[in-house]
Amino acid sequence: TPTSVDHNNVPTAVFSQPNLATVGLTESEARKTVAAVDVYRSSVRSLKNAMTGCDERTFMKILVDRESDRILGMHMVGHEAGEIIQGMAVAVKCGITKTQLDSTVAIHPTSAEEFVTMREPVQLPR
Repeated sequence: TPTSVDHNNVPTAVFSQPNLATVGLTESEARKTVAAVDVYRSSVRSLKNAMTGCDERTFMKILVDRESDRILGMHMVGHEAGEIIQGMAVAVKCGITKTQLDSTVAIHPTSAEEFVTMREPVQLPR
């Protein structure tokens, strides 16, 4: 059956060390698309790294349309970013809101739990 492909919100990963993965809009694309963007960022040291004395950190970012609460993009640099963003891509593709993400119970201890525990947007300079 012929099917057209929707190329919006296609996840992408670079399997480098550490992994880099993304789904949805970049911050600059989001700012061009909607009136107001809330940016959530986190840089964490996973429990696994803390227990082994490794200083490697994981960076995560969520971009949210302030008016609709819809998540516009999710980005990650860190261990298993490709795997984690693949799961998040389903939610972004389905139009998940930040409120829905926040209501999700986190699996602890995982790096991915940081995506459902970021509560305050960063205050960016004007």
